[in-house]
Amino acid sequence: MQIKAKKHFGQNFLKDKSIKNKIIQSIPDSKKIVEIGPGLGDLTHGLLAKCEQLVCFEIDSDLIEHLKSRFSHELEGKMQLINADALKAWEELSKQPYFLAANLPYYVATNIILKALRDKNCSGFVVMIQREVAQKFCAKDAEQNSLSLLSCLYGECELLFDVEPECFEPAPKVTSSVIKLVKNKEPDCDIAGFESFLKSCFAAPRKTLAKNLLAIAQKERILRIFEQLGIKESIRAHELNLALFLKIFDEVRDAKRQ
Repeated sequence: MQIKAKKHFGQNFLKDKSIKNKIIQSIPDSKKIVEIGPGLGDLTHGLLAKCEQLVCFEIDSDLIEHLKSRFSHELEGKMQLINADALKAWEELSKQPYFLAANLPYYVATNIILKALRDKNCSGFVVMIQREVAQKFCAKDAEQNSLSLLSCLYGECELLFDVEPECFEPAPKVTSSVIKLVKNKEPDCDIAGFESFLKSCFAAPRKTLAKNLLAIAQKERILRIFEQLGIKESIRAHELNLALFLKIFDEVRDAKRQ
């Protein structure tokens, strides 16, 4: 039976063997790997050699039947196949420490990456996503943004390589990229609060940071914090490093408690 990609699931099946091999090679050996959206199972086959336990979450019931047939032997041992939306089944996904591998549909990519970052049981990820989103997570210096700074809380997010539309069936309208992050630190801050704070900081990138912060703090307090930290009033968000953002966040939060 020929399986066709379903548009409402954002499916585009990777057909380029060299790209598949590059993705597999970029994934570290792990005790447990979670794969989101195994599709036809081409990456799945390679992942089995990289871990002791492989758990695959697939939302498409038709693909579940295909995968059951293709991996009937493996499902009796080291592989588990779950028919579920990974975002809705995250508690099941995150029961034990794992490394995440995925070819993510564009419409859920950012949410899943943020989930993986926040998840203490996730040791890192290699995921393929839309290049525009990949560049945001991996941005440095003048291009940095709230997503890249959140990534920096946990480790260095690398853009490994691009994947052109013709590598898929059907071909998407945009270029994809594979990114990698191996967690090497655990942030010591209120993550949810810091995420919200960064959104305010980058709400209008062309405005100064001080003006963006007016949405969450009084001007007098902002200028006092800037003076204490040696920050110019004219500075824009992309000009600051992570350490200074964390210091400003702590000061703003302390001011609200007073």
